[in-house]
Amino acid sequence: MNVAGIPYRTIWLDQEDAGVVKIIDQRYLPHRFIVESLSTPDQMARAITDMHVRGAGLIGAAAGFGMYLASLTADRSSLDSFMVDMARSAEMLIATRPTAVNLSWAVQRILDGISASGASVEDKIAICLDSAHAIADEDADFCRRIGRHGAEIITGISNSKAGATVNILTHCNAGWLAFVDYGTATSPIYTAFGQGIDVHVWVDETRPRNQGASLTAWELQQQGIPYTVIVDNAGGHLMQHGMVDLVITGSDRTTFTGDVANKIGTYLKALAARDNGIPFYVALPSSTFDWTVRDGVRDIPIEQRDGEEVRYIEGLAEDRLTSVLITPQNSPVANYAFDVTPARLVTGLITERGICPASEEGTLSLFPEHRGTVPQP
Repeated sequence: MNVAGIPYRTIWLDQEDAGVVKIIDQRYLPHRFIVESLSTPDQMARAITDMHVRGAGLIGAAAGFGMYLASLTADRSSLDSFMVDMARSAEMLIATRPTAVNLSWAVQRILDGISASGASVEDKIAICLDSAHAIADEDADFCRRIGRHGAEIITGISNSKAGATVNILTHCNAGWLAFVDYGTATSPIYTAFGQGIDVHVWVDETRPRNQGASLTAWELQQQGIPYTVIVDNAGGHLMQHGMVDLVITGSDRTTFTGDVANKIGTYLKALAARDNGIPFYVALPSSTFDWTVRDGVRDIPIEQRDGEEVRYIEGLAEDRLTSVLITPQNSPVANYAFDVTPARLVTGLITERGICPASEEGTLSLFPEHRGTVPQP
């Protein structure tokens, strides 16, 4: 996607130094556009933990490149020593964010690739690099396809409104900043807008880290798409008054039965949409499915983050980025990062293979290779 008219991905290998991975440091957006250079797996792990990079697809790609950086710094004295170091880095990277399944999927994909190969250390390093590039390229391609499928929904609504503006509400940031390119929830919007459909996006601020107000709004502004930032709790009011035609969110982990873990507050949007008869879609690549979990509410681990994210709010003051305390000093805080929306509240899942009902039969109809392997009730 574009930044000041220049196309970017969210993560890429430095063209002049193959030992350096570049990322957009999202902590400074929307006020500063800063590119950060990473050269060790520890730096990548810190970037994921502290949310220099965030979003299900992007942290999967970041973990892939983290494994590549690990291969460059691992002990090369023997194959066994190399693999021990790689396993240690894999464990460190997987521990950075527990909810999004893309991260562990990417790490395991690379571990499987180098474990199955009896090649030299140098060959295994090449496998790590090729796999990291493949993970990133697949993520971008899958998101592009999600846009094509999801745009059909927006086009249908536009036709039913005789070309009038289609008002779409989204939550958090499931845009290209959360993936390698295009995004998931935003990809259908970008595609429909590019096809000439009149769209407007209601952007939840998404407390406590404000990824909607800071990231989604910035993205849409860069692409020239009309949007309005709203406080998180305004969505229900807008739905009651006919000001929302469609809700699209992303997902950090979706069970094969259709339960969706996403940024905290998503469940409340789904409830409001159901009460007002508004379609609620979730856009996700196949790497976000968890084919081992049947009951998302019970079994998806929910990350609890530092209370400082709630106590303080960050912003620009007199051209300086600063943090401001908004609670009484040392207030107790429960900072749940995600919630789970039950499948019964989800109209459909938009994937790179098409759109399906949020149900076991729906997901398996698009991904039949998993039939017979998912856990039974």
